[in-house]
Amino acid sequence: MTSSAIAVLVIFAATCGGLLTLVFTKPHIMLGGKKLSIFWSVPLLGALSLIIGGLLTPSEIAAGLTGAGDVNPIKILLLFFTMTMMSVYLDEIGFFRFLAVKVLGRAGHSQKVLFFLLYALVSVLTVFTSNDVIVLTFTPFICHFSKNARIDPIPYLVSEFVAANTWSMALIIGNPTNIYLAGSAGVDFGGYIIKMILPTILCGLVSMGVLYLLFRKKLAAPIDPKAEKIPPIDKVTEVLGLVHLGGCILLLSLSSFFDLPMWLITCIFFASLVVCTMAVSIFRRRAPFLIAKCILRAPWDLAPFVLSMFVLVLALDKYGLTAMLANWLGQFDSIPTVILAFGIASFLAANILNNIPMSVLFSSVIAALPMAELAANDPSQALLISAALFASVIGSNLGAFFTPTGALAGIMWTGQLHDHGVPFSFVTFVRYGATVAIPALMTALGGLILVFII
Repeated sequence: MTSSAIAVLVIFAATCGGLLTLVFTKPHIMLGGKKLSIFWSVPLLGALSLIIGGLLTPSEIAAGLTGAGDVNPIKILLLFFTMTMMSVYLDEIGFFRFLAVKVLGRAGHSQKVLFFLLYALVSVLTVFTSNDVIVLTFTPFICHFSKNARIDPIPYLVSEFVAANTWSMALIIGNPTNIYLAGSAGVDFGGYIIKMILPTILCGLVSMGVLYLLFRKKLAAPIDPKAEKIPPIDKVTEVLGLVHLGGCILLLSLSSFFDLPMWLITCIFFASLVVCTMAVSIFRRRAPFLIAKCILRAPWDLAPFVLSMFVLVLALDKYGLTAMLANWLGQFDSIPTVILAFGIASFLAANILNNIPMSVLFSSVIAALPMAELAANDPSQALLISAALFASVIGSNLGAFFTPTGALAGIMWTGQLHDHGVPFSFVTFVRYGATVAIPALMTALGGLILVFII
């Protein structure tokens, strides 16, 4: 290993260590009276260190960030942010809260019914939006509802978090990691669903069962919830939001037939939503606050984080470190062993690096696998590459509920619990997370094996 490779490895390890430290300590800055997280600052410093040290040139970074095709980070971030803001639009007008109040109102005095209804609602909404949006939306509502009903919020909070990070596997838009890994391999919307729908359903059912067994004693007590007022929703903006999000998802599913890039579809639909909403605001003689709120609520700190981690992975690739990992994982040469190896490795790596940089790393690892060179002319090798890819997708999603560092959703979720005065330590997270994550992971990987061998 060359001195340059060692330097890159040291910077990468220091960056990962610093990132974990910031996740635990949760430092922030105040800007305009708003608390902003700075977890992205360490990866940014790591990326700058590579440039200052001459290990990567600006031209190499520019070429990587703006590469041809649909897999470069800029286009993937555009896809993610436009989809997120369309989902936030529905949240801002009160659509998700309206659904929650209606569904939870059907639970009556039974915590068990409430538990299953909440799990089902979060699962369905996550499939068509994203895990981050649902976690941000439902966590405050559950805390508020549980306080009014005088019940323990933990079963519902854990259920919400697990459901959001399980069913986010179903569609390519459910998680930024899905978008990155699938995009890096040129997998389209329909091809993704074919591979991931069975593992997601099986994993979702097992996760729900484990959660119920875990909390069944707490759920045995009756509740006497106070009636929640259903917030009024403006019908015009509701229709606009639902039509644009639904139309976007429909066209995404057909994108391969029309040869349209997914990032372009989401950008067009979001631009249309902005124009239509502003037209309604002008007609009503109101300021377009709704669009401004959607833009402000988008997780913009994700951009420097993803771009910086991508730069670090470029350096690992340039100096042969990615190839070393690829050679080790490339020793597995059957569908079951490849799926188990990449599923478990990505699951563990997500809890060391966080799932987004893990996805950036594993996309490079998969491209560097020894069998990747043969995949173009050998269908059996192409199948192994595909199996490694989708196993990594599973690991990137389910890694979220093993430790809080596994995903940005976990970082945001634990921060919200702290803000609402709900005690939930790192040890508690791991205790509940490991109980659910291990059977969920094995079930999902088993389902993926069935998909590939049948």
